[in-house]
Amino acid sequence: MSFAKIVEIINPLDYKNWNEKIIDHQDYTFFQTFQWIRLISVSYNYKPVFQVIKEQDKITGILPLMEVNSLITGKRGIGLPFSDFSGPLVKNTGQFNLLLESAKEYGKKSKWKYLEIRGAQDYLTSEINYYLEYTHIIDLDGNEERLFSLFDSTIKRNIRKAINKDVKVYKSQSLESVKQFYKLNSLTRKRHGLPPQPYSFFRNMYNIILKNDLGTIFLAEHSGKVIAGAVYLHFGDKVIYKFGASDNKFQNLRANNLVMWEAIRWYNSNGYREFSFGKTETYNEGLRRFKNGWAVRELELRSYRFDLRKDRFLNFSTHTYGLHNKIFNNLPLPVLEILGSLVYRHVA
Repeated sequence: MSFAKIVEIINPLDYKNWNEKIIDHQDYTFFQTFQWIRLISVSYNYKPVFQVIKEQDKITGILPLMEVNSLITGKRGIGLPFSDFSGPLVKNTGQFNLLLESAKEYGKKSKWKYLEIRGAQDYLTSEINYYLEYTHIIDLDGNEERLFSLFDSTIKRNIRKAINKDVKVYKSQSLESVKQFYKLNSLTRKRHGLPPQPYSFFRNMYNIILKNDLGTIFLAEHSGKVIAGAVYLHFGDKVIYKFGASDNKFQNLRANNLVMWEAIRWYNSNGYREFSFGKTETYNEGLRRFKNGWAVRELELRSYRFDLRKDRFLNFSTHTYGLHNKIFNNLPLPVLEILGSLVYRHVA
């Protein structure tokens, strides 16, 4: 059966009012916005191939997908690359099944190795193989005192410590703040034994997202030196903590806690209703405990990988830690930055 008459394959970058088409869906996320899709397309040369259902010229069902075509890691469909969660926007399971079958058909014709959907746990049974991660969400209501009172005592103590140690946090959308964050991010990625995302990605983020007031950077200073920072992306009444970084020499000042609190305070007082901490891998128990200390709702994130050659869902893992981390950890920072600019487009 061909789904061509039921499902259309579109590029959202051809729609100037694309964001208006997704915000009507309850489960919309920043990662389905025009700006995020453009950022990923421009930075890594991926091709948007969104599967959509239209009813009377209105898009009522969306399965976000991008085609990644790499000589190293192969050709595949990802929904969506470098996105914490970007599941389908549909009215019911019937719509989802139509979109999924269309994506399978398109992927087979396009010679994809597999199709990966990051979300859709509401529409696929628990018997299907999936990769589990978590997300943590604060429900904002504008009441700062009530919210702070709900935090774990360790979180509150660390925030107060940073304030008492004269750590200052400021909000910025400037290119200079992007450069400062990139330096911290490179240090943090090296500490974790990973190459940093290329600077071109962050420069593109500035031009496409920050300049359009869909994101902001919070940076922490101590004695005139930037020691921690985080990038937040926002759309509608939702915000997500996307990137965090710090200088480990100042870890005792707990600047990361104050950065997070100042960001939460700002979004809480400016009409936002949902603050997401992004995704957390199951093996990272320390990070999971940290996020659970912020009066959050913890939810499961399930990713599914469908092998288009074997015609079945696969067991898979995105575990990024191993011997290579020790090697990367010992490489000079300039070498890691070059590696980052070379490898990221292949590993979505």
